[in-house]
Amino acid sequence: MPSVAVKLYSVFFKFLLKQRLQSWIQDPIDESSNPYGVTTRPEESVSAPNPCFTDGVATKDIHIDPFTALCIRIFLPESSLSPPEQSHPKSHLRSSLLDPNSINHRRNSYAPSDTGTPRNDSRRSSLDGLNSRSDNNIYRGYSPQPQKCRKLPIMLQFHGGGWVSGSNESVANDFFCRRIAKLCDVIVVAVGYRLAPENKYPAAFDDGLKVLNWLGKQANLAECCKSMGSGARGVGAEFTKAEVQRHIVDAFGASMVEPWLAAHGDPSRCVLLGVSCGANIADYVACKAIEAGKRLDPVKVVAQVLMYPFFIGSIPTKSETRLANSYFYDMPMCLLAWKLFLPEEKFSLDHPAGNPLILDRSLKRMPPTLTIVAEHDWMRDRAIAYSEALRNVNVDAPVLEYKDAVHEFATLDMLLKTPQAQACAEDIAIWVKKYISFRGNELSY
Repeated sequence: MPSVAVKLYSVFFKFLLKQRLQSWIQDPIDESSNPYGVTTRPEESVSAPNPCFTDGVATKDIHIDPFTALCIRIFLPESSLSPPEQSHPKSHLRSSLLDPNSINHRRNSYAPSDTGTPRNDSRRSSLDGLNSRSDNNIYRGYSPQPQKCRKLPIMLQFHGGGWVSGSNESVANDFFCRRIAKLCDVIVVAVGYRLAPENKYPAAFDDGLKVLNWLGKQANLAECCKSMGSGARGVGAEFTKAEVQRHIVDAFGASMVEPWLAAHGDPSRCVLLGVSCGANIADYVACKAIEAGKRLDPVKVVAQVLMYPFFIGSIPTKSETRLANSYFYDMPMCLLAWKLFLPEEKFSLDHPAGNPLILDRSLKRMPPTLTIVAEHDWMRDRAIAYSEALRNVNVDAPVLEYKDAVHEFATLDMLLKTPQAQACAEDIAIWVKKYISFRGNELSY
């Protein structure tokens, strides 16, 4: 059973969230009054971006849509600074995780371990010649000239919060994304989608898809800048008209291309990770990526991770009946959140945003999907059912269930530093590396 501290914090957490939800229900917000939207609540504790590798990960915020509040936070691990010719260690996970014990055994042992890859000072010297750091050690990224940098997979992360709260820049989400970036050795792009009730469905889903399309545009723009070339000239050398035009294009492109992603990102190895309601967004984005096909090139979604997805339906499952008053997010409170998220005329417990099995769609082409569920979570059975549906059409869709765990046990602020949360992140890293590692460098069970 969860500890006494978790139970007490759950009571306090539910009291505050329920008051907030009921106030929005009683005093509805006119969606047209704020089309720009909100991505972070004033009461949310946020972590400022830090472009220095103080703990092995540099971060920066980018506002990518001038018409809405949609934004992202990029988490760049220091391992990206290694030159491509130096093979990065397959992972410190191989020695610490891939022992004779299976993941099923590890989920019940939860031995504490490090929160990420140890810092390697030798990586810093690898880019000294590129002059990519300023005097105060802030990482600037690349210049328009193509540099030899290590390319890492990109992981789109969608935070939880029941559609109405949470943030991509919250202290808890910042900590979680840093952990995932180091363990998985990926660039994490945390999406700050618009929250309800200011922006109801499908705003959050549209924002998720918009970020995926933005990644594709960024990759194509970076490739265009590379193909243009921008050779250096000595002092006093003259440029031809074509060379002048090329340098103008380079300068224009450099201002538009996101330098960290252009220098270090590999969009052909894209993973989606969603937490709670963010898992619903991730699954929707994965479906749309399949429909788009080559139109998204060079972006390819190779896998997705659904952490305790926020699924619901009109026919109750056993867990929904037995655990309706479970910890942190009980069922009555979540129904209020769904009422705030879905437009009144479209409200239904079987809405496609909440029940993926109600849709008449083929699941055969869905990417490999890892589902994380908690023992004391009323949403667990429906998440397991979705995973079973994927396996029935031969999609790799394992389920990892964590004993004595509650909803958001690996991402909630007070639970982030528990051995159980650390073990979950490590298990995710092992599975994800099967699909993002180059042949010969894969991790396996």
